[in-house]
Amino acid sequence: MTVADLVGAALAELGVGHAFGVVGSGNFHVTNALRAGGVPFVAARHEGGAATMADAYARTSGRVGVLSVHQGCGLTNALTGVTEAAKSRTPLIVLAADTGAAAVRSNFRIDQDALARAVGAVAERVHSPASAVADTVRAYRTAVEQRRTVVLNLPLDVQAADGPDRAPLRPVPALAPARPGADAVTALAALLTSAQRPVFVAGRGARSAREELRALGAASGALLATSAVAAGLFHDDEWALGISGGFASPLAAELISDADLIVGWGCSLNMWTMRHGTLIGPDARVVQVDLDADAIGANRPVDLGVLGDVATTAVDVLAALGTPRTGYRTPEVGAAIAERIRWRDVPHEDLTGPDGIDPRTLSVALDDLLPAERTVAVDSGNFMGYPSAYLRVPDQHGFCFTQGFQSVGLGLATAIGAALARPDRLAVAALGDGGALMGASELETVVRLGLPMVVVVYDDRGYGAEVHHFTGDDLTTVRFPETDFAALARGTGFEAVTVRAPADLAGVADWVAGPRTAPLLVDAKIASDGGSWWLAEAFRGH
Repeated sequence: MTVADLVGAALAELGVGHAFGVVGSGNFHVTNALRAGGVPFVAARHEGGAATMADAYARTSGRVGVLSVHQGCGLTNALTGVTEAAKSRTPLIVLAADTGAAAVRSNFRIDQDALARAVGAVAERVHSPASAVADTVRAYRTAVEQRRTVVLNLPLDVQAADGPDRAPLRPVPALAPARPGADAVTALAALLTSAQRPVFVAGRGARSAREELRALGAASGALLATSAVAAGLFHDDEWALGISGGFASPLAAELISDADLIVGWGCSLNMWTMRHGTLIGPDARVVQVDLDADAIGANRPVDLGVLGDVATTAVDVLAALGTPRTGYRTPEVGAAIAERIRWRDVPHEDLTGPDGIDPRTLSVALDDLLPAERTVAVDSGNFMGYPSAYLRVPDQHGFCFTQGFQSVGLGLATAIGAALARPDRLAVAALGDGGALMGASELETVVRLGLPMVVVVYDDRGYGAEVHHFTGDDLTTVRFPETDFAALARGTGFEAVTVRAPADLAGVADWVAGPRTAPLLVDAKIASDGGSWWLAEAFRGH
């Protein structure tokens, strides 16, 4: 076996879930070694799309994703997706071919270690045939145990060398959850006991702690909210407020801002989730529970920081809490939540007209038409609050939000990765027109893989965030002619429907009814809303 064979076989044996990439001469052999080991591989049309597919797969499945790229330009093409994964602490391994040590004049030669570190990934390397397996195991452990994106560089001369014989790998056992300190548990229990209106805000670090947080919330009388990346965690709880922050409904924002105690569970409490701090009342106490010490208090001062695993901390605090409390869970609050916590329950003036369909009307209709068992992936842009706030998801695995880097153009690839992680659910990709064109090459990938996906393009014929933010300026650089996305999609094998008014959605209903032999693209020409509500928060102070 060559070193390339050893690396691919070792990752397969360690249990990586799925690989994505664009194959070139530098990563051909290691990719085939992965495939020979039983790891499924998806050939994307662009390395940037492949990186985001691998990221979304890992987030949705809970297994380590793999990205395989050619040396030099293959890695630079993937860099935006790798940056998103690194900023979001996605357990991901990037198998990056690299030029050999003697190839100092190679066109492909760049400092790949420095490049990885520059975007927040961990740079690792297969150093020699003798160390190849140990180097690979180290990269895997770093990805899993530290929740990091690791770029494992594979020099071509080392890849081609004969590898030593090796014994089967020992499994890498999961680490025991980190328990919080006893004093911190006592302090948090005391704060919950004295609070009259506690609110929990669960983030990425709480996605596996749903039942533990629900139990503690019930005992302490806390209302339950999430950050955007944890949307759906409390989807069926009668005391759930939905997403906190810019996407929060008016009632959710009101209840959170009236809280006298806010506990962030695996949540950074950043400017998006807390609306630049405006959702924290002047007398509210703030607690942050996190596995990473450097995350606690990073975005705003906290009254108590608790270092520990979210689920374990919730269990320990529940045991220390004592008599259950009513807290914020009064009949009046319960009735208000039942009646108007959802955005679709907030009345709006329907702006459907010559410019297209009102995006709120569109989103409500799609929520009703599409199957409830769905995975929603949302691109970045002016439109993004509509699918995030209006399209319900069945649980925390039903919403994939690749927004750590806030890059436009990742939405379609996100949906592909999530669809492969959960083939039992309908994948829904919500895109703006800008992001749809950036990621259009992967429309063919959707068709080739036979994914029963719905792609919704909210087309406002421009970069809407800039249009609304820079009102009064020359906007010719951010407005564009209308694009026929339906024709573009049909050219790759999609079914497609153009929607300008509610009646046009009959085509969506027909597709849902079956037989769904091809994916569907909804080319929605949307009317301007005068500036989306979340943009006022996003741009405030800029």
